[in-house]
Amino acid sequence: MKLVRYGPAGREKPGMIDADGRLRDLSRKVKDIDGTTLAPASLARLARLDPAKLPLVKGRPRLGPCVATPPKFVAIGLNFEDHARESGVPIPERPVVFFKAETSISGPNDNIVMPEGSTQTDWEVELAFVIGRTARSVPQKDAMRYVAGYCIVNDVSEREFQLKHGASQWSKGKGCDTFGPIGPWLVTKDEIKDPQKLGMWLDVNGVRRQTGNTSTMIFGVAALVADVSRYMTLLPGDVVTTGTPPGVGLGMKPPQYLKAGDVVTLGIDGLGSQKQKVVAARPRRR
Repeated sequence: MKLVRYGPAGREKPGMIDADGRLRDLSRKVKDIDGTTLAPASLARLARLDPAKLPLVKGRPRLGPCVATPPKFVAIGLNFEDHARESGVPIPERPVVFFKAETSISGPNDNIVMPEGSTQTDWEVELAFVIGRTARSVPQKDAMRYVAGYCIVNDVSEREFQLKHGASQWSKGKGCDTFGPIGPWLVTKDEIKDPQKLGMWLDVNGVRRQTGNTSTMIFGVAALVADVSRYMTLLPGDVVTTGTPPGVGLGMKPPQYLKAGDVVTLGIDGLGSQKQKVVAARPRRR
């Protein structure tokens, strides 16, 4: 299944994409695409529905984040060997874990708003997995039982905030408003045969910047479920984004960053695509 949330920001409704790519209304079946809906029993009930009998949504409504209010938005850094090299840092021996703020979450095609004073806003196409059942200290061999599905995340990053303003912590550069586009839809894990064989790409203004494959991740999805759940309980609806391949602006020589008016397009095999326009933040009134 492809599960979506559509409508104005803060008032999204749950939906499903049918076999012909049309948006169907799910609001009579579930309240939202959240941890309750992503539990195994609930997903099994949704899988038994005939999408053709669900109301067809007319027009082209805005798509919101495909998961409603994740309890946690966990991110993995430097999880592609080539990306670690272009960033000039050692290959991690264990997963690097940080958090993106809940207020960073936005729809897959919403604008990226550059923070006031930003000069180094960067792009990162990433595969994310979404948790479907409570996970505590999960063995790697059982890890995939806890995954509900997958989606795309653009882990937008302000490099000066990340690397110079935050000491050894990355949250200042990773958690800015609009820096976590999620979607366009959540694809349940039964539709993705192997999450470690997915092509990834990202363009800026129509020019290819990132080309990669999840096969080159240092720590795969199962390893990440096992590792992260050792240190914190993962809850249904948690989003874990798994790192980016090489080709980010920071790694270019000289580095190149986003500016107002740029358009970022990105996608992952089987998970759809995103498109964001970069805009400058409105100056705050002092």
